[in-house]
Amino acid sequence: MTSKTFNRYVWLLNTLMKTNYLTFEEISDRWERNISVGDGKPLALRTFHMHRDAIYDLFGVEIKCNKSYKYYIDSDSDLGTDKTKQWLFNSFSIMNMISSSVNMKERILYEEIPSGKEYLQSIVEAMKANLVVKIVYEPFGETARELHIETYCLKVYKQRWYIIGRAIERDNIRNLALDRVKSIEMTDQHFKMPNDFDGALHFANSVGTYVYNQPPKKVVIRAWGNLAHHLRTLPLHHSQKEIPNQVGSCCDFEYNLCPTPELTTELLSMGSQVEVLEPQELREELRRELEKALGRY
Repeated sequence: MTSKTFNRYVWLLNTLMKTNYLTFEEISDRWERNISVGDGKPLALRTFHMHRDAIYDLFGVEIKCNKSYKYYIDSDSDLGTDKTKQWLFNSFSIMNMISSSVNMKERILYEEIPSGKEYLQSIVEAMKANLVVKIVYEPFGETARELHIETYCLKVYKQRWYIIGRAIERDNIRNLALDRVKSIEMTDQHFKMPNDFDGALHFANSVGTYVYNQPPKKVVIRAWGNLAHHLRTLPLHHSQKEIPNQVGSCCDFEYNLCPTPELTTELLSMGSQVEVLEPQELREELRRELEKALGRY
């Protein structure tokens, strides 16, 4: 599939998302006027139907036709609920927008995932076939080791790709950063995907990639300054809820999650704009880390 063909799928889907209930003639007219997709030519009916089918296969979005011969997007389509498909569509929408504005490319900046992308195709293929992969993995400050991983899922966090799966040698679920992978080799060993494993549920009580086998705890933080507005628009965790307090110059947020090293790092990154109220052990941990940091100055 060429990138231009993919851009056409994204354009068609975006067009109907912005203006639902268009006739084929109206869609074709817009297609012809958009030089980046139509090259100044009208849209062929056969091409339109082929694109409809491809959009359904890729994004789970069905373009339907009503009795007035107007096309619209089915409200029950996967794009409204499937986060992976939303991410995929949004990524290609942005790519399409940038590629159609050549003179703007140097003025649109994004965060790049620096390494590990070269292994994604092999991992996805292994996930599709439920195949074990042999990975040579080198954690920071340690020697490289060989692991056989049952490929359960992939996750992006803080500009890193992680593969999550059971390490056969250790019989536990591991998360491995792809930028620390030295090589990946597909094996012919199949595994059975556990019926009780769900990637979203696996990380439901965590911030980041650490997962502890313990019940989540009530965590309450106090946000000062603009941090409260930031957290309202970009929650620290899906369990976040704002709770009332008796102090007018700050806001309190409550969470239900497991305190992990990544949660500590996130809170420390907020500096003087955050205070941990509970649990006490997390509050003490942040105090110790702040004292260490202050000692370096």
